[in-house]
Amino acid sequence: MRKIGNKMAAFEEYISVNRTLWNEKTKYHVSSPFYDMESFLGGRSSLNDIELELIGDVKDKAIAHLQCHFGQDSLSLARLGAHVTGVDLSDAAIDKAKELAMQLQLDARFIQSDIYSLPEQLYGQFDMVYSSYGVLGWLPDMKRWAQIVSKLLKKDGVLILVEFHPVVWMFDEHFKTVKYSYFNRETIEETEIGTYADREAPIALKSLSWNHNLSEVLQSLINVGLAIKTFSEYDYSPYSCFNDVVELAKGKYRIKGLEEKLPMVYAVKALKTSV
Repeated sequence: MRKIGNKMAAFEEYISVNRTLWNEKTKYHVSSPFYDMESFLGGRSSLNDIELELIGDVKDKAIAHLQCHFGQDSLSLARLGAHVTGVDLSDAAIDKAKELAMQLQLDARFIQSDIYSLPEQLYGQFDMVYSSYGVLGWLPDMKRWAQIVSKLLKKDGVLILVEFHPVVWMFDEHFKTVKYSYFNRETIEETEIGTYADREAPIALKSLSWNHNLSEVLQSLINVGLAIKTFSEYDYSPYSCFNDVVELAKGKYRIKGLEEKLPMVYAVKALKTSV
């Protein structure tokens, strides 16, 4: 169940609550069929066509991967020849990412940090900032996020953001009713039962999240001087992470009964044009 709070949760509570949640989720995600660690260790890339088309050739490029979870995408970028720095709130996830980087002998380092404290830990600038799928909803402030993205980017560096569409988060868990606002008007307090990667996982923990409408995200980037070069919307998810999905084509999942009617993912490529 969810309840909508009327005030923004204190920063310390937000960090503590969500770190605890993601530390617990990581335990089950690492061994889940969803993340299919066996095939990943065998060479499978975790990157999807949507982001690969935007990323292009990353050989020898420095990439900051924000909210990297336990590092599969970070390490997939490293397999393409990038020099990757992955960042995540969860210390359990970062510990696993470091373990995988060492095991696979890939050029990736990992930092445990919330996004807003990152400037205190990560110095230098990058050719690309990358972030994808289920990331922005865990951040209360898009303006500060955009400022940090801009600070991390070199001149002519690019942000690649691939994210679930905010329309998806308006619905109840089974997509039967519109339950929440499209606009970012409240802190959403939720008790999560299980996890998208393992619905039987014995997890029942509180989370704090926010729904960021598209104009909030895009305008925050524009306000810090990033030029939106590409913006796309997709009527499918590459992951079967929602309830009641059907796979209408390989790797393309839609909500049963709402096939081809909902925007499920959007993608942004933004260029930093000034120093």
